[in-house]
Amino acid sequence: MPAQPHPVPDTLGYLAGRWSVRRRLRDDASGGAGHFTGTAVFRQPADGRWLHEEDGVLEWNGVRNDARRTLRLDALPDGTAEVSFADGRPFHRLDLRTGTWHAHHPCGRDHYEGTFTVVSPAEWHLRWRVRGPAKDQLLSTVYRRVPTGT
Repeated sequence: MPAQPHPVPDTLGYLAGRWSVRRRLRDDASGGAGHFTGTAVFRQPADGRWLHEEDGVLEWNGVRNDARRTLRLDALPDGTAEVSFADGRPFHRLDLRTGTWHAHHPCGRDHYEGTFTVVSPAEWHLRWRVRGPAKDQLLSTVYRRVPTGT
């Protein structure tokens, strides 16, 4: 039985800090599979706009490469956030106040459906299902808070 979602009143306040990241990737069209292992940092630089920076290693069908990505987050007064790509293109809204959020993002003719679930003060899960003419993928990620001082 899945754990009950853990509500958080302030999405970015909850995400702030350093997280370990373990992501499983599956491509149902090609049969390809892989995983990403690394860290994510949610931080607010001096300009006031939050950053989500991931850095790690992606292994896809036995090939290993360094991988990183950056997303931008804008805090909203109600405790939610707007997420955009590093270049400013909109991605999705994020609202963890109930502990669960469903996001949608069209990407060309493909469609991303994301489910965010907060399971505890120190762990949250993200599942992206991608379908369309170019992609048929499932990305499942577990984020665990890295204790401060480590």
